[in-house]
Amino acid sequence: MKKHLLRELPSVDVISRNSEIEALSKSIDQEYLTEIIREETANIRALILEDKYEHDNINTQELIENIKNRLSSDCDFGLKKVINGSGVVLHTNLGRAPMPLAIKKKFENILYGYCNLEYDIEKGARGSRHDHLKELILKLTGAEDVIVVNNNAAAVMLVLSTMCAGREVIVSRGELVEIGGSFRIPKVMQHSGAFLREVGSTNKTHLRDYEEEINENTAALMKVHTSNFRMMGFTESVSIKDLRPLADRHDLPIIDDLGSGVFIDLRKYGLEYEPTILDSLAQGSDIVTFSGDKLLGGPQCGVIVGKAKYISMMKKNNLLRALRVDKMTISALAMTLSLYLDKENLEKNVPVLSMLSQEPEQLKEKAQRLLDMTAAKSLRADIRVEASKSQVGGGSLPAQYMDSYSVAVNPSEMSVNELEQKMRLTEPHIVGRIANETYYLDVRSIFEEELSAVSAKLSEILK
Repeated sequence: MKKHLLRELPSVDVISRNSEIEALSKSIDQEYLTEIIREETANIRALILEDKYEHDNINTQELIENIKNRLSSDCDFGLKKVINGSGVVLHTNLGRAPMPLAIKKKFENILYGYCNLEYDIEKGARGSRHDHLKELILKLTGAEDVIVVNNNAAAVMLVLSTMCAGREVIVSRGELVEIGGSFRIPKVMQHSGAFLREVGSTNKTHLRDYEEEINENTAALMKVHTSNFRMMGFTESVSIKDLRPLADRHDLPIIDDLGSGVFIDLRKYGLEYEPTILDSLAQGSDIVTFSGDKLLGGPQCGVIVGKAKYISMMKKNNLLRALRVDKMTISALAMTLSLYLDKENLEKNVPVLSMLSQEPEQLKEKAQRLLDMTAAKSLRADIRVEASKSQVGGGSLPAQYMDSYSVAVNPSEMSVNELEQKMRLTEPHIVGRIANETYYLDVRSIFEEELSAVSAKLSEILK
């Protein structure tokens, strides 16, 4: 055993006075810092006593680096930046919609210090957090009023609790879906206090099915967009436009749960038709609910638009306080929605739309740039550009795949699974996908400015 090493091991006090550690101490609790120093020196002492310390002298710089790495690791809580190479644009597990860059500057002003969340600056009196988005959303939708809550499930819950508690809501049997996280329309309705009245069959529902079930206890007719579920073949459903005269005859509101709300017709990107918010309102919906973090391209929230008489009732519902959004969500949503006023630059300014609008040839060139940056010939792997299929994701357009391009990797000295782990676990955290014993990085969901980091990571792992 190298006993002299024990004498050379610096004290906690000496380490604390190291210039690098002193710089850290300005932003870290002193007691916590001291504890980490003690633990790291104790680790070296144990190695010395077990005759496992590899150096002939105490490597003080290595000790300092261990302390710095430990502090960095221990203080790195919660969310981390991830580069999405899966090709799924709205990846639920990766935070769904990547938000516009324009939000960053807005956040800097809102995060630090105070803001007028519930303060009317002009009147010098208490205001409402619901007013900040009202003018903008009404301008974009033409609706009479709006409420924003923390997600679309909450929006549906608030609508049903307010308008339908203790009464029946008629829904087509084919629209009683379950989406991610076991979110089921019948269960949500049950918790809201409303009663479900199913009509039609799983694959076919007619207008007469709704009419036959309307009674004195009916509160509303409800349409539910089936999100990530699609029926094919012998099917039939009733549109909001066709429901409207029936609802009018019986003085009933129509509620449309769109789920993934979108303002523009996605067919211009070669995608299937996805009902728009404007279409739903124009066809006769009294209330429309939709998510902010899907095709809209903003933060997680649920938006309720429609007739003022119904929304004013919701604003008085005590449940609203439990579902309300904070200043961050309001700010991010306002910034995202403001970009929709500039229709000519939508694809440029809203990342989701930018990704969806990329043509296959653009993606092929992008994948080739990534390949060229990686210096593939010098790496221990077969790396090439391959055509692939990407997805919209996020409960939107379930049967829709988009032509894309990927960098495909077959490592020669490690397994594909090992490569996937190395790409995922170390910074920058990169998530790809494995198919046919090949690791794929689909460039549709990778930002242009992330390509250099991806190439550097591949080169580091496969060199």
